[in-house]
Amino acid sequence: MTLVQNFPFFSIILSMAAAIVSFVLRGRGSRCVHLAMVTAVLAMSAATLGCTAATGESYTFMMGHYPAPWGNEIRVGPLESAMALCFSLLMLLSVLGGLAHIERDIPPSKVNLFYIQLDLMLSSLLALIYTNDLFTAYVFIEICTIAACGLIMARRIGRVYVSAVRYMVMSLVGSGLFLIGLSLLYAITGHLLMSPAKQALAALVGQKSSAVPLTVIFVLLTVSLGIKSGLYPFHTWIPDAYGYTTPAAAAVLSSLVCKGYILLLVKLMVRVLPAASPAAGRITDVLFVLGVTGMIWGSVDAIRERDVRRMTAYSSVAQIGYIYMGLGLGTQWGMVAAMFHVISHGAMKALLFICTAGLTEVSGGRGDRMALRGAGYRHRIAGIGFAIGSMSMIGIPLLTGFVSKYTFAAAATGAAPRRMVAAWIALAVSTTLNAVYFMRTVLVLYTSVEPSQRRAKDYRPSRIENAATIGLILLNIALGVASPPVLETLSRGLAVFG
Repeated sequence: MTLVQNFPFFSIILSMAAAIVSFVLRGRGSRCVHLAMVTAVLAMSAATLGCTAATGESYTFMMGHYPAPWGNEIRVGPLESAMALCFSLLMLLSVLGGLAHIERDIPPSKVNLFYIQLDLMLSSLLALIYTNDLFTAYVFIEICTIAACGLIMARRIGRVYVSAVRYMVMSLVGSGLFLIGLSLLYAITGHLLMSPAKQALAALVGQKSSAVPLTVIFVLLTVSLGIKSGLYPFHTWIPDAYGYTTPAAAAVLSSLVCKGYILLLVKLMVRVLPAASPAAGRITDVLFVLGVTGMIWGSVDAIRERDVRRMTAYSSVAQIGYIYMGLGLGTQWGMVAAMFHVISHGAMKALLFICTAGLTEVSGGRGDRMALRGAGYRHRIAGIGFAIGSMSMIGIPLLTGFVSKYTFAAAATGAAPRRMVAAWIALAVSTTLNAVYFMRTVLVLYTSVEPSQRRAKDYRPSRIENAATIGLILLNIALGVASPPVLETLSRGLAVFG
């Protein structure tokens, strides 16, 4: 085994070590440790992607002295390493883009705790990406839940505490359902590693036994991860959780956390659930219906919302629906489209939340849409970033959102006729609704105002914030212009994912 093949394990351990070190540091020290750690993880993820993309194969890394099926292991391929690279890059840009707000919104004595939560979150997300063990996944689900709750509460205002409690209650329901499903799965298979569990389940399906328990198990696991990822109708915690916390936390939560649970669900669908199981078809049916419904309903809620931060949060409900619709298509290209949208939505939503924070700051701290009148002149980079992020969400060509929607439409052609028609209609309706609430906001940002009102109101973004915003803008453009290599990597990764 080469040194590069150890990098995924090193990344998880390094993230956890950074959290431990930050516990004894002050705010500035913990910030430096976090940024250095994320940069190192980014470099290691890039090296791992280069290695796996060159071979086109996946490999397993045994943790400890006991091999499968009794030991614990992680599995690494092009898809996993691409997601790790994306997650670490988005976390780096999100934190850099929200540095000023972190220093202002969080008491100095609590800043190191904020970075500890970020360290633990990155560690848990990497573990969810790489792990091949179901109980390890459950452990890191809990770590991610606690870290996310801490990030929501970082901004110490009353509404945030309510949001954190609501998030914690919903997340604990999801965690409980996942643990029950996992316990039942272990009871009938005797395995916690994904591949041996799939072999045991395939034998049961071949014997035409345990059909009802299998269905119950995968309903529990799917519903639990649907709750934690914000799938409609389990999305009620999203607007407050994303809309009122500090911008860096909102960007990380919206662009990364939900996606970690979706990746785990994809692992369950591919590595654990036998394709011949009756439960497989039922689960994809449900995911497709809920995904399409979320695409429409989330957009309708966003149109009704006047606060731009909550509007952006509601749009996440619609975008999560896109991902589940792709999974529900039940085709290989549907899953490729869903995985690309995991990356695409992360880039778009991080940009929108960071820019929304800057535009709000130059508008007296008010987030309602009409208070942002002329804000694009007062904060030019944030205004441009919000406009590009909005156009990407709508699906304007040369931006990543266009590639996502085109890929979903193309993937639908390989599905059953009814699903194909339903997917095309949902894409058309959702895109129209996206245009209504995003372009309405962009027009407000650039509504003519008096020259004296074009000056920023007591707020000067730092060079680091501007650089992070520009980096997210370029990422949205790069994913739109240079999407073929990304799609090819994801396709090859899914081919060896099972």
